[in-house]
Amino acid sequence: MHFSKKCSVFKVVLSALLIVALLQLLYLSFLSKLHGKQQRYKYSELFGSKKTANQGEKNPRREHLRYSLSTGGIFDGSGQYRVYKNLIKSDFSTNQKPGADPRSHHLALATHTTINNLHHLSSLLDRWQNPLSVAIFANGQDVKFATAFVYALSLFCPKVQALVDFHLVCHSGEMASFPEQDREHFAGLEEMGCSGVFAKLESHRDKYKNYAIGNNVSYPNNLLRNVARSGTDAAYILVIDIDMMPSANLHHQFVTMLMRREPAVDEVLVLPAFEIRHTRKMPETKPELVQLYQVGEVRPFYDELCPRCQAPTNYSQWVNLASRGSGPLEVAYTINWADPWEPFYIGARTVPLYDENFRQYGFNRISQACELHISGYRFSVVSNAFVVHKGFKVQGEFHSRKDEENRKNRILFRSFKESLKAKYPSSPRHC
Repeated sequence: MHFSKKCSVFKVVLSALLIVALLQLLYLSFLSKLHGKQQRYKYSELFGSKKTANQGEKNPRREHLRYSLSTGGIFDGSGQYRVYKNLIKSDFSTNQKPGADPRSHHLALATHTTINNLHHLSSLLDRWQNPLSVAIFANGQDVKFATAFVYALSLFCPKVQALVDFHLVCHSGEMASFPEQDREHFAGLEEMGCSGVFAKLESHRDKYKNYAIGNNVSYPNNLLRNVARSGTDAAYILVIDIDMMPSANLHHQFVTMLMRREPAVDEVLVLPAFEIRHTRKMPETKPELVQLYQVGEVRPFYDELCPRCQAPTNYSQWVNLASRGSGPLEVAYTINWADPWEPFYIGARTVPLYDENFRQYGFNRISQACELHISGYRFSVVSNAFVVHKGFKVQGEFHSRKDEENRKNRILFRSFKESLKAKYPSSPRHC
């Protein structure tokens, strides 16, 4: 009888435990379904169609993206590329009043990339922290990915949302579409936030080498530069590649300089260009840069590949110049352009555009510098600001067709120089 009572108690306890376990399973199942429903709701709000989205609360970024895509973009001058300008607009650009003086936003940075290098945007924006215009080239499947990525960046990254305007360029036979069917690529981004988007971009970084996107796919670097330039209303623009970084506080230095004097209408402000060993931290100030320069961890840009391309900058003179560090930009000296100098500079939005016939590797920036020279511009080198490329440029890291493309663009450059004679017939200068 005593044994029978023990069995009965054991059965009751076991039954209670089973009921508790069952309730826990039901609760976990409920939470899982609720989480899935929340995820689907979040996705429909961010990426879904109008039918699935909350009709009462419109997402203005989604609506702007839909409108931009619905236009089908515009063709470039060659008819070979489709351009979606202002695919995503920053809060800064959206809040600019029509007809406002562009000097109210004095200086913007313009850059270009594929999604292979878009991950550099994070560190570039951390350094710049001011208006930035980004033109992205995408081909094939990357058109879809690029559209979704820039949308996600504009939603989950407050700095991007506030300051970055995105433009998309693809081949004329391709069209960008709203990312409604890419849930598997973006699941979980709501929880991961901005870092999650950049983590996904990191997975694309080694997809292909620069200028080696695919067979018969040309990277239209000068078209992209022009798209990024025209995508901002700033009075002055600095155009750099996305894997470069300006010195800290450059924007503030430039604005402070404007309080004293504006650049002349025929003047551009040259920022000496360097490259840094990839293991080193990017210098913020000139003293930091000079210290690294003196021990060989920083060197002139393209020092190994084309030392003549930056030699007119006169690095030895610039390094030994005393400067006021974070004070206003100061012009140290003015020099004449010489072939094949390709400086990075701050220029008014009225400077000549880049010639869009140049694509892939070679002569794309030299050609524009050459036109500046012939049209009468002078090149003033500033003493206390610079740009730095991440990593040393070395021969073995380039794509296999680099030399072939360089020869082709050299021939194009010759005909380009002839065209400048007709464009500026009274100019005494030549390239």
